[in-house]
Amino acid sequence: MMGAHHAACGAAAWVAVASTAPYTLGWYPVSPLGVVAGALVCAGAALAPDADHHDATIANSLPPVSQWVCDAVGAVAGGHRNGTHSLLGVAVLTGVAWAAGHLTVETEALGELALGAGVLSLLLVAFAAQALRLGGNRRLHAWALALALAGFVTVAAPTEWTWLPVAVGLGASVHVVGDLITTGGVPLLWPWEPRPPRWWRRTPVLRDVWRSGGNVALPVLGSAGSWREWLMVVPVGLYATYGVTTAVAAGTLTSLGYDADAVLGRVVELAGAVVATAAVIGTAPLPG
Repeated sequence: MMGAHHAACGAAAWVAVASTAPYTLGWYPVSPLGVVAGALVCAGAALAPDADHHDATIANSLPPVSQWVCDAVGAVAGGHRNGTHSLLGVAVLTGVAWAAGHLTVETEALGELALGAGVLSLLLVAFAAQALRLGGNRRLHAWALALALAGFVTVAAPTEWTWLPVAVGLGASVHVVGDLITTGGVPLLWPWEPRPPRWWRRTPVLRDVWRSGGNVALPVLGSAGSWREWLMVVPVGLYATYGVTTAVAAGTLTSLGYDADAVLGRVVELAGAVVATAAVIGTAPLPG
């Protein structure tokens, strides 16, 4: 799956899990600001498994730091689509985020600061900004966005840092699933990579699910960048945009003293009524 598509899926997954707006699951509810910040962090985490490749998009997100990180990760993970694309890789990335949340420093002016969470968020948001072109084509804009959100996380995380490993684990899982449903597949059980027997490799369909190199795939999207992938990612991207926009609106309404849930619920009801009316008009027989 292409980098920007991984990021869009990560953001959409966070919206579905963490938002309480209509058409979301709300399994891990956070504040509207947490939805926006978490969507960017989760989008970056959905790119993190590709940190095993020095030529990946994220390697050029915050040079030279991102390039150093990718070189180091690639060396440990055994190259591209190995360790970071496995269940173990997801667990390690989640553990790193959990540990980062505990790395704090005490200051006189601002009190306790979540230094580890801030640094990790800096990298992840930069990954997302680069893939989604949130800063245009200028790296300075990506740095500015990443620094701004990392600063927020650094100050706010000591009191509610627990969302960070959830966002990172979710994003990494989304990446692995995204590559699992392409023809290349992933080594889910790495470092154990069992190879299929010869009869399996000679059987159509089966050889596409358990590949000769040991990867597992359910290639419903075909090759990376296929029209099927684009067909899937368009509604996913729209859903992520809806979730982030709704969170911004909810935060604004709350700051103005309104009941955000009630207002947004009413807006959704009105939108549904408009769509239903338009559908009725559109299917009504023409006179004469």
